[in-house]
Amino acid sequence: MNELHGKVALVTGGSRGIGAAIARALAARGADVAITYVTGADRAAEVVCDIKERGRRAIAIEADAADPAAVAAAVDETAELLGRLDILVNNAGYFAAGALCELGADEFDRMVAVNVRGPYTAVRAAQRHLGDGGRIISIGSQIAERAPFPGLALYALTKTALAGLTRGLARELGPKGITVNLVHPGPTDTDANRADRPESAGMAALTALGRYAEAGEIADVVAFLASPGAGYVTGATVNADGGWAA
Repeated sequence: MNELHGKVALVTGGSRGIGAAIARALAARGADVAITYVTGADRAAEVVCDIKERGRRAIAIEADAADPAAVAAAVDETAELLGRLDILVNNAGYFAAGALCELGADEFDRMVAVNVRGPYTAVRAAQRHLGDGGRIISIGSQIAERAPFPGLALYALTKTALAGLTRGLARELGPKGITVNLVHPGPTDTDANRADRPESAGMAALTALGRYAEAGEIADVVAFLASPGAGYVTGATVNADGGWAA
């Protein structure tokens, strides 16, 4: 479990949920890790502490994914403080569900800013630091593949946009030896989407496996895409969704 030794990763939105699991998984494989957060400084500090206990370096940077200047600064700060940047994981996201008459310009602007412009801005900043063997991995959603009930159109739009961004970036950055991939998680047990809620049974039933994922299961997929073993995988969308889209 040391295939990422000497590498530096930045995980946006890495203080909780899937992002925290990804940060810990990369550290477990030898990487030094920076995370960004917006709220919950205590939880960000806990992730940093866990990583340091593994003998890896770690930092937490307060940065709103909706703020382009903050996103770019977080990328540059990671490279400056940890000495380099090899892996970028665009995990920070914003979710709001509602009918067309309920979600207006403010919700549209916020969701696009965080879910689409945020990753784009992070990649623009990161490509200055990434070299041959660099990895860019974005976290989408199974909703981009299948929206099973009303109220998800805006969220699905933003997560579907990441597929086109991933393919375009794979072509643009491939000549530099940088891979770009997208992971669509299925229903995942986190604080924001607990598997023990009454309504979660219906979500689990939409998967082929009939259950929620553990955050670590999604993190393991991301860790593989960040590893040398995934060097010939780029422009791909990987459904880690328990068969949601099957």
